[in-house]
Amino acid sequence: MNAPLRINEALLIAGRAFQPFKCVAWAPQDGNGELSLSVIDRTDRIGRKQIPSSAYTDPAQLEHLLEEVREELSKEGYQLQSWSMPH
Repeated sequence: MNAPLRINEALLIAGRAFQPFKCVAWAPQDGNGELSLSVIDRTDRIGRKQIPSSAYTDPAQLEHLLEEVREELSKEGYQLQSWSMPH
């Protein structure tokens, strides 16, 4: 997957990266191009990340950022299902 990602593709990929937890991802309407991610465990937000458009359109950068958040959650004791970036 070397082609630039569209926002909808990045949202779908991010949504699958944090199972069994829920990932809410959205692009704020202020037009700055950032993608906001929140990882939620039932009712509490357990992780959050702002991703600039330059990162979420690049599959390699998006993978790296998602892996960083996954590692942070693992260090905090959250058990995530295995995941790999779709190619």
